[in-house]
Amino acid sequence: MTARGDLSGRNPYVSGSNKEAIQHHYDISNAFYRLFLDERMVYSCGYFRDFANGIDQAQIDKLDHICRKLRLRPGDRLLDIGCGWGAMLIHAAKNYGVVGHGVSLSQAQTELARERIRAEGLEDRITIEIKSYAELSGSFDKISSIGMFEHLGLANHAAYFSAVHRLLAPGGIYLHHAITRRSKGDIKKTLRKGPEYKALIKYIFPGGELDTIGMTLGNLEAHGFLVHDVENLREHYQRTCRLWAERLHAHFDEAIAEVGEAKARLWLLYLTGCSIAFERASAQIFQTVATKRARGPSGLPPTRADLYR
Repeated sequence: MTARGDLSGRNPYVSGSNKEAIQHHYDISNAFYRLFLDERMVYSCGYFRDFANGIDQAQIDKLDHICRKLRLRPGDRLLDIGCGWGAMLIHAAKNYGVVGHGVSLSQAQTELARERIRAEGLEDRITIEIKSYAELSGSFDKISSIGMFEHLGLANHAAYFSAVHRLLAPGGIYLHHAITRRSKGDIKKTLRKGPEYKALIKYIFPGGELDTIGMTLGNLEAHGFLVHDVENLREHYQRTCRLWAERLHAHFDEAIAEVGEAKARLWLLYLTGCSIAFERASAQIFQTVATKRARGPSGLPPTRADLYR
């Protein structure tokens, strides 16, 4: 079977960040994603203050955890790269008083995000464009990237970090939230794709690739950033994926009606497999906080106490 009808057997998604690849994954159906995501439709790792919490609470707590890490203040210009259905921007505007801008390559997500922004009365505070991060100009006080970096492909990492550095205002903060693979010491062994990985990027995330946390930190430093904080949320994503899989299973007949049996089964397998991968620590996920490298004080608080109030 070849990807998207390419009879040569060549994967047409050279980069997972191109518009066709993004739409392959995210423009399936908003109604399909509603079957297993939380009420805000946050499609990234939740944050469980208690592992007994449900997915709705975990996603609220995740959005707030990120806002605190970014030290958001009223009037801050926040850029959310890969803004999805707009949950991060809406939460930050409502609760922290920011002026938000988002970019996405998904038509379906953007349309619904704009509807939600209108419903919240935030059209004067939040804007969203269907545009690549590379096409952006201007300056932002805070930048978040939550679950989009995995789509880029390793060949595009240098250009990506250069763009973020260019867009971040002096004294600004960047939060990088991304899945990573385990380093095996030797770069060839680390980047080798096993059969499960190959299936994942062929059928679910075409063109996507994972780096290691060491590669992430090295790239940040090489492109002019200072790294302040790195937090591993592996167990949180194991729990998130498990809850997603359980919710999809509970609505499986509806999923089949929406996207067909083959795709519904594929996604149930994908979510279940991801939960197992994070449980076994064969996949990790990190939130990394960075600022532009500069001499003198960083402007950040002296401790992390404000993050865990």
